[in-house]
Amino acid sequence: MSGPRRLSDTAWPEVAAVAANCVLAVPVGSTEQHGPHLPFTVDTDIALALAERLAAAREWVVLAPPVHYGSSGEHAGFPGTLSIGQAATELLLTELGRSADAFAGVAFVSGHGGNAVPVRRAVARLRGEGRRAFFWEPAGDPADSHAGRDETSAMLALRPGAVRRERAEPGDTRPLLAVLPALRRGGLRAVTANGVLGDPTGARADHGRRRLDTWTADLLTASTRWHPCCSPPRPPRATPAAAPAGTAATAGTRGRRPA
Repeated sequence: MSGPRRLSDTAWPEVAAVAANCVLAVPVGSTEQHGPHLPFTVDTDIALALAERLAAAREWVVLAPPVHYGSSGEHAGFPGTLSIGQAATELLLTELGRSADAFAGVAFVSGHGGNAVPVRRAVARLRGEGRRAFFWEPAGDPADSHAGRDETSAMLALRPGAVRRERAEPGDTRPLLAVLPALRRGGLRAVTANGVLGDPTGARADHGRRRLDTWTADLLTASTRWHPCCSPPRPPRATPAAAPAGTAATAGTRGRRPA
């Protein structure tokens, strides 16, 4: 496995030489609370780490800088959370995908389940315009869906100095589907006072490394299956209309992976 090829380390002539045969991988995260023991950048850190592994393992991938903001309105009850809402997230990713036409396709690697709806909509719009686009997010335990064992373990593997282990405490440990109605009505604060869905107290760095390895293997399999060089040529497209405007939605519909 070689090092990832990054836009942050290259100039445009180098990109021009390879872009037509490469996919641009865009890590999509969030800036939102992750309990009293984790930093606001957890989703971005995990998305970036997984996209880096993808770019290191696949020579046809170029790594873009991460998107640090997304749809996190459900966390608004916790100071420091910054959200741009679903409509803005969809528009942002749609325009990023459109601007990446030099590449064979664009792959969005998301670390925040609340982004799932706008990312899927952006990908559907891009595909409808004849572009090759792909969305992937890691799976997780529905009873450990935010700032619990998996995310805390992953951060212990990635950025151990950013984890305040002495502050780690259980939150609401019910499965996500059980708390989703209350979460949609009142945000995460209505469900958990400390911002945690799960129990981070058993987190370990070795568990985090195993989770990252499992997620990486799934991402590699899914992206290789989608790889646009194996897809039919895209049809000509007309000048696209702007993505629809709208108001920011407050609650994500996270079902599969830690928020």
